[in-house]
Amino acid sequence: MSSSTFFVDKAGVDQQQPLDFWPATVIPKEAIDAEVERLADLPIPANGRRQSWIVHPHSKAPGLGLAPGIRVNLDVLKPGEKTAPFRHNATEVNFCIRGGGYSISGGKRVDFGQYDVWNHPSYVTYWHVNDGKDLQVRLTYSNAALLDKMNVYLAEENAPTDIRAVEGEGYDYGEGKGREDPRRESPYGTFQLTEDGAWLMPYETLINPASVPSPVLHWPWASVKENIDKLEALGKDYVGRRLYLLYNPRTERTNGTTPSFFATMTIRPPKIVDRPHRHVSAAINYYFSGSGRSTVEGEVLEWKAGDLMLSAPGWAVHNHASYDDYVYELTVQDQPLNIWMESLLWQEDLKLPASILGSQPGFGTNRKLAGAAE
Repeated sequence: MSSSTFFVDKAGVDQQQPLDFWPATVIPKEAIDAEVERLADLPIPANGRRQSWIVHPHSKAPGLGLAPGIRVNLDVLKPGEKTAPFRHNATEVNFCIRGGGYSISGGKRVDFGQYDVWNHPSYVTYWHVNDGKDLQVRLTYSNAALLDKMNVYLAEENAPTDIRAVEGEGYDYGEGKGREDPRRESPYGTFQLTEDGAWLMPYETLINPASVPSPVLHWPWASVKENIDKLEALGKDYVGRRLYLLYNPRTERTNGTTPSFFATMTIRPPKIVDRPHRHVSAAINYYFSGSGRSTVEGEVLEWKAGDLMLSAPGWAVHNHASYDDYVYELTVQDQPLNIWMESLLWQEDLKLPASILGSQPGFGTNRKLAGAAE
């Protein structure tokens, strides 16, 4: 094998290459409803998971997702059904769009209803139960697509469970204590090397850092709505967005719901037009009330209640506008991951042509996934 096989000559080459945006895409309510019914009509699988992945046409394996690094699952449980215990090394944001039930995650029971949000930490065993009379339909957002791309996605069916989950005692996450075997401890420990703040850390601390509890948290829609409805009073002069982050303090300054994603709940009063902006993180919106339009890289896409949308490919200029009624939406975005990677850039108040900003419903193209119901 020639040594040149390992090298790609980039001497003098401009490092900024054109960005290949995945087009903003609407998956309409009708297509989602049809897939829910298809899944519900299937015989129950051995693992209990009636599941489909929602995949963007530009996505390629490994790492199939609705956005690069973001996988969205559509999950359905019929009344009386439950899934088998499962765990994986991905973190999840869960969102119930129909029905209700409960999940056992890390020994904690989460009773949820329509539009509730809760998280699943990494490698914690969980399962779902439908103890109601309607279909239970969930959207699950995870970083499994990114882990797949890295070739390190690990999943375990029929995972071990903790009896305390049934008894409601909760889960012991541990105190994060290091190894106490003196043969495995460096006598020098971790110490500062230079005056400007460079340190040295020994092997045993590197591979066994102190753990930080990653709790299962639940954001009930009724309580969230009570608070975001107050944001309407901010008035037309307010230039921010009327939303609240479903904040997990575990993520600290990265402002996340999980270490990879934030989830926000937004209210848009009628005829509100956002200022154009862009960010490195990708955004996926689910609209569960109202209707409106989004302008993404100059293309206008209309949406309505029940639609799911890749609303902002990373670094694509975009803005959103509501029509004649109130809009409620859940937005999931991989901003916390980008903050940790120091890759996040965010620009506000960008300029778009007046012809686009002032466009009326029906202007431009309304792109949908190939094969989606009209």
